[in-house]
Order: sequence, then C-alpha cells, then structure tokens
Amino acid sequence: MPRPRVSLPAAAVLAAAAVSVPAASPHAAESARPPQGAPQSAPQVPGAVLEPVALASLPGWREDDLGVALDAFRRTCAGPGPNPPQATGVTGSPADLAAACAAAAAVKPGEAKAFFEARFSAYRILRPATGTEPERRVGFLTGYFEPELTGSLTPGPGYTAPVLARPDDLVSLAPGESAPGLDPIYRAGRRTEAGLVPYPDRAAIEDGALGERTRPLLWLRDAVDLFVLQVQGSGRVRLPDGRGMRVLYDGKNGQPYTSIGKLLVAEGHLPLNGLSLERWTSWLRANPDHARRLMRMNASYIFFRTEPVTDPALGPPGAAGVPLSPGRSMAVDGNLWRYGLPFWLEGKLPGQPGRGHLVVAADTGSAIVGPARGDLYVGTGAAAGRAAGDLHDRMGFVVLIPKPAPAPDGTAKDATKDAGKDAGKDAAKDVAVPEAAAGEARP
Repeated sequence: MPRPRVSLPAAAVLAAAAVSVPAASPHAAESARPPQGAPQSAPQVPGAVLEPVALASLPGWREDDLGVALDAFRRTCAGPGPNPPQATGVTGSPADLAAACAAAAAVKPGEAKAFFEARFSAYRILRPATGTEPERRVGFLTGYFEPELTGSLTPGPGYTAPVLARPDDLVSLAPGESAPGLDPIYRAGRRTEAGLVPYPDRAAIEDGALGERTRPLLWLRDAVDLFVLQVQGSGRVRLPDGRGMRVLYDGKNGQPYTSIGKLLVAEGHLPLNGLSLERWTSWLRANPDHARRLMRMNASYIFFRTEPVTDPALGPPGAAGVPLSPGRSMAVDGNLWRYGLPFWLEGKLPGQPGRGHLVVAADTGSAIVGPARGDLYVGTGAAAGRAAGDLHDRMGFVVLIPKPAPAPDGTAKDATKDAGKDAGKDAAKDVAVPEAAAGEARP
C-alpha cells in the first residue's frame, strides 16, 4: 500500500544535509536544470565501468510506482545525514544531489517519472573483464529486515538476555581512521590511561568483562533473540503491557564478525541450501550447548539505544540518518556511493510486480562491498524476515547520478569528473568499510 506523500519545502531539504554537504545556492531550486547540448561524463567508480542508458528504455520503468520511490528519495533528502559523514570522494556530487533534493520538493503527484528522467543521468554498472573472468553485467542483491521480538524492562522467567547500552569507555573509529598502537583489524577500542586497546570480545562481555561500564536497557527471551537483534542491527520489541519500542544500533566492540550461518554449514549441522533465519534459529534453540559455543565464535558485539516507534509503516534509521522505507531503501557500499542516490534494480523481485524497481541508497553493511552489491530493506516482522531470507539473487544495477547544478556564475559544471577522480583516490586509502547501521554481515 502506498505511503502518504511527504511534502518538504525546498529550503528545509537543502538545510537538512542528508547528503552531508553544504546547502546549495538559494536559487538552486529555480535555476538547476540539465545542461543543454553537452552530454554528462560518466563518473569513475573503482572496480566498475558505468555505461550510459536511457531511463525510459529500461524494462519495467513505466510500470514501477515511482511516486513511492520519490517519497523515499524525499525522506532521505530531509534527514540529518550520516554520522560520521561519508568520505568526500564517494560517487555523487553533494551539490548536484542537494539541487535535485530541492527540486523534488516541488514535484506534484504523478510527475515522479518526469522528475527522475529530467534530473538524473542513468548508468548501468558493469564489472569489467579481468584475466579469465568475463565482463559481468549483473551484481548481487540480498535482503534484510527489522525483527519483531518480545521483551521486558525487568529480568525474570522468559526474559533472560540483556540488551546492553553503549559502554562509556567505547571509542568507535570512523571509516579510514586508525589509532596508534591499535591493530587496524579492530574498528573500535577501549579507552585507557595508556591509550586505546582492543575492546573485549563477545565471550568476555557475556562473562561480565564490562562491569559497570554499561547497563541493560531491557531483556529479551533468550540469547538467540539477542543474537538475531545484533545481526540485523535493530528491531522492535513488544513489552508485556503491550507497549512497543524500537531498539537501535549504538556502536559495536570493533571485533571481527564471523557468520554463524557459515559455521553451521562448515561443521555439518545444516546444509547451505535452504539456510533460512527460521531454520538456523530453531537449530540453535534445539542445541543449546552448540549454540553458545557457535555464537561466541563471533567476537563482534553490538550495543543499543531505545526510542519510541513514531511511524509503524517505516523502519529504523539507516546509515543516512533517516527511517528506512520497506522495499525502497537499500544498503550500498558507503565507500563508493553517496547516500541519497537512486538505483534501478534490473530484475524481478520476490513479491513485487514488474521487471524493475527504483530504490534509494540509505544504509550500508559490513558485507555490502563493491559497486554492484545491494541489501534491500524489506520491512518489519516475521513475514519480512522470511522475504529477506529468500532474497539472494543476481541483479542488474543502474545508478542514477544527479545532473550537474549550475555554478555560481550560471554555467553548468560537470562535477562527475572531479567526483570520479576523488573516488579513486579515496578508494586507495579508505579500505575500511563503515560500520553497519542496519546490522552485521548477514548469516
């Protein structure tokens, strides 16, 4: 069911900095027009070749509900932006995206298709041939969701797994940041008088290594539910009195992540074929001794904060700082793509009509690496969990790059050239993938 349209004033969109940039010119909403006569240069993206393509020629383009996609785009425009900000060289000019956001605020119902065709240039993402590896015109798409769990504000029978708040001595490292004396494998550290040291791993934390440095926010029914919450990175919790709250990612210990799904398959407990969330969680509950050992093999540990559920139709905030739109928000490699860029998915999605789908980059994840890799936010609850588990398909990706905004003197500037150069430089030095706002790598 389509969600209500969100109308945002142009000034609010520009000031919102959802694209992590200074506001555009006050006249950007009026004067930002596609340049006349000259084609836009394709950005340079590490590990990919971008092939120009006409949006109107894409199979399914005319059938997709682009009004819903426009709502997701506007919502991303209006957000506070990622914290910490993305690297300056990621693909997607901040000024051009801000101008497109300003223009989107004035788009009337039914004009979404014309808006995207007028304001964006489309490029199919290709993986070039290397050695014996042929050219690849498709990437890989998975799905994730927001689990809906039961919990209590006090421990007791049926509520035994504490959800911990962020400790006061945890120091998270920004993408590309390092700390003296701390091995780069760790993406966070523990503050001590001697400097940063590795933060305790999962087993040590479960054994009480943090002491009074943290506190339980609430209790879930068991360690398996807590593990699911940590894998997904956020969730909704229903309390015994019927109230609901959202539990959101608030940092992690920076230790390496190990997929429990891979461990289950490697040890012969479950086959890879049909390895769904429901199947592996049921196996863990039926085998508690193995479960504790296997979960502890994942050294990574997630901490949380809570907030009320203000709009049940939307998901938790993603890395872009805005609530995720089911079926329209996608996690991308935040070292390559700027949040807010629209992407066209070339292929049939489970449960979706048509042959393509327009989504918006609004999140990231530690397993979402590469130019043609996406993780689609599916929604909340058990049904969404099953749909997310079924989504692991080869998929074509087309990125929509905002057309150049006018320079202060009124001339058009092809910002994609500079953005591409910067992206190449930053990719060489920024090898760390940002922490996942939506969760860990999926099992």
